[in-house]
Amino acid sequence: MMEKLRAAYQRMNQRERIMTLAIAAVLLLLINLFIWKWVLGTIGNSRRELASRKATRAEQTIYMKERELWAKRDQWLQKTQPTLTGAEEASTLLDQLKQIAGKYNVLIENPAIGSGETTPTHQAVFASIETSSHWPDLVHFLYDVQQPDAFVVFESVNLAIDGNDATMMRAKFKIARWFAPAQRKKG
Repeated sequence: MMEKLRAAYQRMNQRERIMTLAIAAVLLLLINLFIWKWVLGTIGNSRRELASRKATRAEQTIYMKERELWAKRDQWLQKTQPTLTGAEEASTLLDQLKQIAGKYNVLIENPAIGSGETTPTHQAVFASIETSSHWPDLVHFLYDVQQPDAFVVFESVNLAIDGNDATMMRAKFKIARWFAPAQRKKG
């Protein structure tokens, strides 16, 4: 086989030999580029996968170290999270919001209530409100509304400076109260 290739090479003139060597060099270069691209891509994928696995392992280590803390939190949650008695809980939430808003001179506009989502971890009712107040009053209102024992969540918040009075804040809130899921009994 090699003899036939040598003989064919010997029969070529100078120009054909240069062209054959150039084509062989280009083919060799393309094959090398393909192999290096594949090798470097595989190394990059391996590094990303290793980083992902290290991050997952770090999370697992933290969860294992904090297992008792999370067990205590779950136990506290099961004991203290209220159960949903009915749709009237939404109006109760709105009344509580109005009471806290009155305490801090926060004007509530366009109130609306409804029942929210039901997930394996909670059932929700919500109140949507728009407010107008000074910034410090709004901060106190937000602080008083969202206490851990209240199980109140701000699902959406939109804050803006009032266009007519730069000392006033306008806000739109969708505030939900999370209750124990239907299948869990208070323990």
